[in-house]
Amino acid sequence: MKRVIISVLALSVSSALLAAPPKFDGARISADVKELASDAYEGRSPATAGEEKTVAYLSRQFAEAGLQPGGDLQDGKRLWTQAVPLLKGDIIGKPQLSLSSKGTPQVLTQGQEIAVRAAMNGDAAVAIKDAPLVFVGYGVKAPERDWDDFKGVDLKGKIAVMLINDPDFETGTGDFDGKGMTYYGRWTYKYEEGARQGAAGVLIVHETAPASYGWATVAGSNTNTMFDVVRDDPAAEHPPLEGWIQRDLAVAMFRRAGLDFEALKRQAQTRDFQPVVLEGETFSADYAVKTEVITSHNVVARLEGNRHPDETVLYTAHWDHLGVGEPDAGGDRIFNGALDNASGTASLLELARGFAKMPRPQRSVVFMAVTAEEKGLLGSEYYATHPLYPLAKTVAMINMDGMAPYGPSRDFGIYGSAKMELLDQLKDVARGWDIRYTPDPLPEAGLFFRSDHFPFAKRGVPALSYSAGQDWVEGGVEAGKRASDDYTAKRYHQQGDEWQPDWTFAGAARDLEVVYTLGEQLANSRDWPNWSAEEAFRAVRDASAAERR
Repeated sequence: MKRVIISVLALSVSSALLAAPPKFDGARISADVKELASDAYEGRSPATAGEEKTVAYLSRQFAEAGLQPGGDLQDGKRLWTQAVPLLKGDIIGKPQLSLSSKGTPQVLTQGQEIAVRAAMNGDAAVAIKDAPLVFVGYGVKAPERDWDDFKGVDLKGKIAVMLINDPDFETGTGDFDGKGMTYYGRWTYKYEEGARQGAAGVLIVHETAPASYGWATVAGSNTNTMFDVVRDDPAAEHPPLEGWIQRDLAVAMFRRAGLDFEALKRQAQTRDFQPVVLEGETFSADYAVKTEVITSHNVVARLEGNRHPDETVLYTAHWDHLGVGEPDAGGDRIFNGALDNASGTASLLELARGFAKMPRPQRSVVFMAVTAEEKGLLGSEYYATHPLYPLAKTVAMINMDGMAPYGPSRDFGIYGSAKMELLDQLKDVARGWDIRYTPDPLPEAGLFFRSDHFPFAKRGVPALSYSAGQDWVEGGVEAGKRASDDYTAKRYHQQGDEWQPDWTFAGAARDLEVVYTLGEQLANSRDWPNWSAEEAFRAVRDASAAERR
């Protein structure tokens, strides 16, 4: 292996030659994944016995590695955890869901034709009776793009039916970054906009390609316990009903109303689109919701810098997964989350062990396993709004969400296509291992908005999520893509995401050398990487420049 000496930022490191990175142990990563993804951890859902086991295990591993607690202050001492208050919501019993077409009812089964979420708007029940359905295209209101799918339609007491992704997805051209998903394409935005428009509910039409995952993922993610940050006015962010419906159901609904689903979808790809009422079609829902405020935890370990301890390089991975849900065809109810994201969490532990063995860096290095990523990046969102260490003096945030369980690849990527000096430096570091950068192969999936770097990025912190590439050293692109597609179809957010005995994590161990080196350079530097000038996050970062002088 070649060793990178000079980065693209010409880092002013303390010595002419940085020490070689420690060797990371794939077998140890695999053992940690096996433990965290075992049934004993019950799918690692927040505020469960599975969380208690996870927090205890991670704290113990960080302590044994020789790190210090980096969490909340209590009686003048740091804890291993940062408390994260969350609103927890569960549907009580079986939800009663139905469509009515010109008075003829059609009962819908939760998790099959439809997937509704526990209400997070503050209501104790969802009681909707024969609400009209209104198709509002992609559900986008974007004044800066001269785009409004609502055109002033009154949605009070009505259900807004929306398409997933952006208007550009089908054609790859238009006002929404072509194939690259903007935040307007994310399901989170669509629910938020539905609330702003006063809708009684939002039903998103699921299609596998624009969603970038199948219906099994939708059902697995939306029919169990829901969480949100505690909000002053939750109804401003959440309509009373939030859910998804299968495409076939939507097509049938439109047909009964005398409408052509595909023709209306094409109309929705233009700014002249007008909302359409599905005449004769109504929707009903009746179910109770139990909500309570619970406390989950981010687990935080710290290696204090010897010269600039108030400046922080931050590594993260989310420890949580989906917990226990409805059984699959084999009766399995536990969503073990081995790759997503026991693999990233185990890699975070291994990275911390490596840093602890090496000479103390000039800047502090923090390792944080965050909670509730699967519920909307809530642990990282909470930290970003309640930082333990100032964001203005956070040099960079490097996130790991899914690390390579097999052999290494010849390339790497990040989630999304944001331009930043941190990525330029990572590219330069990776070249020392003959690893090239490959742009996000699925920009339409909106991965930039779906991982824990995003709450930091939108507050100006240079942040990225590292991803192994698909060009495997053994098997090439064909093998890498085949494995990726198989995982997405059969295991992602499904009960089948379990530890496998043939996982060597040799790829993850090699990638940790790269990720370590990037952090080591940052931690021994006086430089502050920034966003490229054309990125909106640049202005946010520049606003705090005085705090870094």
